[in-house]
Parts: sequence; structure tokens; C-alpha cells
Amino acid sequence: MPIIKWHGHACVEVRRLNGYTIVFDPHDGLSIGLPRPNVKADLVLITHDHFDHNAAEIVSKPTTRIFKQFYGDAEVDDIVIHGYKTFHDKFQGKRRGENTVYIVEVDGYKIAHLGDLGHIPGDELKEKLAGVDLLIIPVGGVYTIYPDEAWKIVEETKPKNILPIHYWVEGLRLPLHPVKDFIAYVKKYTVKRLDKSSFDLQDYENSVIIPLPPR
Repeated sequence: MPIIKWHGHACVEVRRLNGYTIVFDPHDGLSIGLPRPNVKADLVLITHDHFDHNAAEIVSKPTTRIFKQFYGDAEVDDIVIHGYKTFHDKFQGKRRGENTVYIVEVDGYKIAHLGDLGHIPGDELKEKLAGVDLLIIPVGGVYTIYPDEAWKIVEETKPKNILPIHYWVEGLRLPLHPVKDFIAYVKKYTVKRLDKSSFDLQDYENSVIIPLPPR
């Protein structure tokens, strides 16, 4: 029963009951106008090497394992990692480069983080994403898929729960769409607005989960 915590932008923490912690796409806080993530990771997964996603040093300790833009399969501390090559744009990476979609298997759950996905993925990857327990998906557009495209991916993969990321919140210095633009498309899922930044994944099913933004 992993605990999920959103640290703003694309930075998401997955903490196991034993304290083991995975962090996706850490930012440094200051450079994007948000609080610095207050977490130390055992495993860091970076989807691409852009400044607002690759601040591994912020969340690392001497024993931290770091995977940066990793493609393939690996197992670390009984966590299974799958990394799939995608692109940060709709032009095969010619504008913004490549991006990794990660699917991790931890404590019986499948959690997918799409990073800065810039296009609708192909059928093979959509099959891999189908029915995951938590789909962590960018919804703010501009640099990634737009709200309507994010919803199309949800409709085609039918995850059990959705965590929107990479959207505009107060203080963020990037011109992204707010999460309400994505929520406007939501059907057949219950929107859960939380009064905190973390949640227990086992408490949710068929939900779009909106944690409190970092302050």
C-alpha cells in the first residue's frame, strides 16, 4: 500500500510501508517558483534531462540509485522498472528530445509516470499502460500533451486512478494550463480534491486525485 506524495510540477514520491522511497522527476524548487521537494529517495527515476525534472542531487543520499532516461527493464530492491522511449513533442523529438515513460511494479501495484510526454503513444505502449493502478499524467499542455490529449490517453488505457501533474499552480513560473482544464473532460471517474499533498493509494479507485499543491 504505497503512499503517494505530489511535490509539485512532475515530482512525485512513492513511499513504501518500510520507508523505502522512489522519487520521479525531482525539481529544485527555486528555478520554477515552487517549494523545494523535502524528501530523500532510495531510488530516483528521471524521465528526461531538462532542468525542471532532473534535480537528482536535491533528493539524493549517498546510497541513492539514479536512473536517468532509462529504456528497458530492471529490478532494484525488489521493485521492477520498465522504461519506454517516447518523445517530448509531436515531431519524433526534433524540438524537445526524447522522454521516458516509466511503469514501476511495487508492492503489488503498477504505477506509471509519463514524464513530459508530448504525443499520443502508440498501441503497444497503450497496452502496457492499460489498467495501471495509478497513471501519473501531464495535463498542462504547452510543453507536453494538452488537457484533451491527456483525457484521450485516459480513455484509451482505462487506469484505475489518475494523478494529473505538470499543470499551472500558484507560484509556478511556467505558462501551463490549470488542472481545471483537464477536469472539464473527465467522465466516469470521481474527482477527489484533497486537503493535503499525499494519499494512500489503496484508499482510491476510479478516481482523479488532485492533491494540495506545495506551499
